Order: sequence, then C-alpha cells, then structure tokens
Amino acid sequence: MTKNSKNSTQNMEEIFKEHFPMLCLIAFGIVKDRDAAKDIVQDFFISYWHRRSSVAITTSFKSYAIGAVKNLSLLSLEKDKKEKSLLEKLNAPTYEDPEVLEPSGPNGKIEALLGQLPESRRRIFISAIINGQSYAEIAEAQGISINTVKTQMKRAYAFLRSKASDNLIHLFIATLLISLSLAQ
Repeated sequence: MTKNSKNSTQNMEEIFKEHFPMLCLIAFGIVKDRDAAKDIVQDFFISYWHRRSSVAITTSFKSYAIGAVKNLSLLSLEKDKKEKSLLEKLNAPTYEDPEVLEPSGPNGKIEALLGQLPESRRRIFISAIINGQSYAEIAEAQGISINTVKTQMKRAYAFLRSKASDNLIHLFIATLLISLSLAQ
C-alpha cells in the first residue's frame, strides 16, 4: 500500500467515524427503519469511496453527505412504495424472510427448482430476485457483461416456467414483475 493510499484510507475512516452516526439519524428520520438507515449510509460511503477521485464537492463534506443520504433515503422509500403497490396489485402473499425456505410447500418446490439451475445462473437469479441487485450490479460483481446477466435471467425464468406448476408460475411471475420494476 502506498503512502498516499494509506493516508486516503485513514482519512476515509476518520470521515466515516465522524459522520456515520449523524447520517444514520438523518436516514432514520426519513425511512423510519434503523437497519435500512444504516444500509443507506453504508451504501453512500461505499459509493463515495469508489467515486472519491471524480467527486467535486463544492461545499463541505458534511453538507454533501447530508444531501446524498437524504436523496438515497427518499429513493429507498420510493422503491419500497413501488414494491408494496405492485405486491398489492398482484395480490401476492408477502414473506417475512425470503431466505428461510421450508422444504415442503411452494417454497420447498421453488428451492428444489432453483437447486436444479446451473450454479452461475442460480447465483445471478438469487442476486437479482432475493437480494434485489440490478443487472449492472450483478455484472460488475461477477465480472460479466450485462447482456450475460440478462440472458441467464431469461434462461432461469424459462426453466422455472417449464418445470413449475400453475401456482408456482404465478409466484414466479410476481417475482419477475418485481424485479423488472426494480431494474428501472
């Protein structure tokens, strides 16, 4: 690690420690969810860290960070509102914890079908649907093109539709519509 990058990292740690609690309070005031507020602020710092060399702050960092966190919080609320509205329109059941899949019933069948997908396709599908990542985020994280992500998602949906019963197909269609609304 070079001296400049070490100083940059230490400087970023100091900025993070100084501003994180205040920014979490600001985000919490908007989203009314402690965990979501922490996630929003962490996402802000990660994004800022990756773009720090190209970001031109014309005011203080504090002012810049407050504005960015407020905007991210409002976007989070809007995204949540769209998801809830779409779920209500579809009359789809809501699940408290999508990662807890029981072996029997529709969720067990879904888990079994997902287990039949090739590993890379399953990772892409889970990243998009369960983790809510955009195709661009998945492509960057896995070092593949966005078109590869799109192709793998299409193939995953085609496989799941071909293997699923009518009831499960409705669940997958709901999931597809949610993922398409998140990608926009």
